[in-house]
Amino acid sequence: MYDQLTPADIKKMEEEIEYRKLVVRPSALEDVKEARAHGDLSENFEYYAAKKYKNQNESRIRYLERMIRTARVISEESKEDEVGINNTVTVEFTDDGSVETYKIVTTVRGNSLKNLISNESPLGKALLGRKEGDIAHVQVNDAVGYDVKIVKIEKTVDDGSDKIRSF
Repeated sequence: MYDQLTPADIKKMEEEIEYRKLVVRPSALEDVKEARAHGDLSENFEYYAAKKYKNQNESRIRYLERMIRTARVISEESKEDEVGINNTVTVEFTDDGSVETYKIVTTVRGNSLKNLISNESPLGKALLGRKEGDIAHVQVNDAVGYDVKIVKIEKTVDDGSDKIRSF
C-alpha cells in the first residue's frame, strides 16, 4: 500500500482500531451469540446479518493495521510561505478566472466534495511546495492539463475534524 500518512493520521487510525476492538467487537460478538440462540441457523437472517457485521468490523481492523504497518510517515511541517500538508490554499484557475479554496490532506482523508484534496492527486502534487503568486501546472493525464495561480496560503492546525475514510 505505502500510503503517505502523517503522525496525526496514524494516531486517528490507532484510535479507531482501539474503539473497534474494545467497543464494536464485544457488541458484535454478543449480537452473533444472541442471534444464534434463536434456533435454526439455516433460516435465521439475524444470525447472518450479525456475522456479516462482525466480519466487516474485523476486516476494517485488519485494513487499518496493514495501512499503519506499510505507511510512509511524512511530516506536516512546511516552510511558512509554502504549500504543505493541512494547509488551506486558494487558487485561481487561469483559463476561466474562477477561484476555489482547497485543503491539502493525505489520501486517507481526501474528500473532494468537501474540498479536501489529496497530496497525491494531480492538483495536490502540483500545489505542494509552491508559494503565493506561483503558477502551477496540473497534469491530469498525458493529454490534459491546466494552470492554476496560488492566490493565498493559510497555515492550519490539524483539529481532527477531517475523518479517516472508511471503506
